[in-house]
Amino acid sequence: MLTREIAQTIVIETSLRLNRNINIMDEKGIIIASGDPSRIDDIHEGALEVLKSGETLIIPFNEKEVWRGAHPGINLPIVFQDRIVGVIGITGNPEELRELGGIVKMTTELMIQEKFIASQLEWKQRTKEMLIEELLKNSPSYSNIERWLNLVGLNLREPFITTVIQMTDRIIANQSLINKIEGLIGEKHCLVGFININRMFIAFSGCSEQESDKKLNSIYVELKKLKLKFRLAFSTPFISLSKFNQSYIDCDLALQISDEKEDFISFVKVEPKALIYKIDRAWGEKFTNRIMNKTLVKHADTLDVFFKNNLNIQQTADDLYLHRNTLLYRLSKIEKDTGYDPKKFKDALTLQLALWSDKRLKSGEL
Repeated sequence: MLTREIAQTIVIETSLRLNRNINIMDEKGIIIASGDPSRIDDIHEGALEVLKSGETLIIPFNEKEVWRGAHPGINLPIVFQDRIVGVIGITGNPEELRELGGIVKMTTELMIQEKFIASQLEWKQRTKEMLIEELLKNSPSYSNIERWLNLVGLNLREPFITTVIQMTDRIIANQSLINKIEGLIGEKHCLVGFININRMFIAFSGCSEQESDKKLNSIYVELKKLKLKFRLAFSTPFISLSKFNQSYIDCDLALQISDEKEDFISFVKVEPKALIYKIDRAWGEKFTNRIMNKTLVKHADTLDVFFKNNLNIQQTADDLYLHRNTLLYRLSKIEKDTGYDPKKFKDALTLQLALWSDKRLKSGEL
């Protein structure tokens, strides 16, 4: 646990505060960090004695030659999890360092503890992200999933809901954001990690749909409080680990096909449109080419607003800043040139599907 990197950090921070040279020796008595770089990798016999006895060693000026590689000062054992992992030496007048030594020892041990906790958290989060990667594969390894779940102390229980959060322009660190979300959901009820630098994945586990809705709203509110720019999409509930891949695809598709101004997107709400994005290309082209014509292309924006307003003529006219008669003329023109009346539900559905399909075909993703 006492690496050269950690030791050097301790030396730099402690030396600055005390204005004294600090040496740190490992379990073999080798100096692995020092304010005097020329001493690194030397054997410190005083440290060997501390490692052997487990007691603090004071080296007065008249005994410095007795201990090879040692200077006058005080040497104290560094204890971590009830085991001596090294020795810290402070160079100087031993009489002046007696009281100071205990404080330096305690500070050093606390720093090692902090580094250990940080490394454990980093390892645990990396394991969770490997778990996410496996779950999202077309053919996941369930033995790996079980092993990693045991390592991080998680038990994924049905039903599941997948959530994807796409972010831009954020300043909060990944782990800080993960900690906040785990705190809102409850660490035992979720799997949280980043898929890439700006996309977070969350799996809800063992929560009812009502509980998940409540937790999703809490996440949404928290992200707004943090003033993050984001869009959040969530899947329908499912009960099999094998469905994680499809649920993620659904969330990704929901982000693609929904209005960019929407930042809280349920796949259920866009599922009818999503069906168009899943059909065979040849079938989609045949259907679209039969329905679409110049008139429909020209008035596509008008129909989009008309359909969003649930076929409400006055609301659509207001939103488009049109006279009611102008809107009615356009709708009549569409009916005349396509054979489908946008004011009738069945015809409106056909026209809506044609518009969605045309948009998808033009994007080249169908």
